[in-house]
Amino acid sequence: MRLPQLSLSLQFGRFEGVARHRAALPRHRVARCIRHALALPGELTVRIVDAEEGQRLNREFRGKDYATNVLTFDYTQSPVVMADLVLCAPVVAHEAKELRATLADHYAHLLVHGTLHAQGWDHETGEADAEAMEAREIEILAGLGVRNPYRRR
Repeated sequence: MRLPQLSLSLQFGRFEGVARHRAALPRHRVARCIRHALALPGELTVRIVDAEEGQRLNREFRGKDYATNVLTFDYTQSPVVMADLVLCAPVVAHEAKELRATLADHYAHLLVHGTLHAQGWDHETGEADAEAMEAREIEILAGLGVRNPYRRR
């Protein structure tokens, strides 16, 4: 299977424990996760932030005053997918622990999830859309060697 081309910028904010998140997100793994989720070539920026920045962005752009796991800012979907993915490190770490998943695997799930959002997939537009997006995530993650994040434990 030939994967789409990707131009990737990977950025880490300054926050306590950033080294742990850098270790879970080597550039080649981030690129692999995104490329497996892309249908077309892409130009993506992935930024790993602290809770303060995550909350500020979620409040300013979505009107929700809390830090969330991943925010997707999509700019174009064709002929090149252009987007920014912002992942909030403390939220991701907390969720990974709750899910009994490795930090790397939970990041893989959120990178795939955000990349699908950047291409127009939406789980908030109805149950059928949510089920289709979840099925696509499971399929992509399986190809990456990551277990089904929706499987009930």
